[in-house]
Amino acid sequence: MAKIGKDDFVNGLVPHHNHGSVDYTSVEAGHVHQCLDVTSPAIQTQDGSHIHYTEGYVVFENGHTHYYKAYSGPAIPVGNGMHVHYYDFYTSEDDGHRHHIKGVDQPAPGTK
Repeated sequence: MAKIGKDDFVNGLVPHHNHGSVDYTSVEAGHVHQCLDVTSPAIQTQDGSHIHYTEGYVVFENGHTHYYKAYSGPAIPVGNGMHVHYYDFYTSEDDGHRHHIKGVDQPAPGTK
């Protein structure tokens, strides 16, 4: 099989790919954190799509950080043989609060 790069347009599932994202958390206790993320490789689902797992820490801010563990939603085709995933989760509680993170990750090759 030919190698597939992040800019290649592909129909179907591309095994072992992952996604990156750069987002900010919700505003809680008067501040936000940046969330820099790279997902696990694709996890196939029974319906022929796939999801991704992710975990990590948001960037240190206001004297503390937060941890998160989450799964993405299924693949969302965005045209030209690329797809994204929606995510919506909460961080751990620290310093008396937690943050909400939601958004869409960066496109990757594949339509399923």
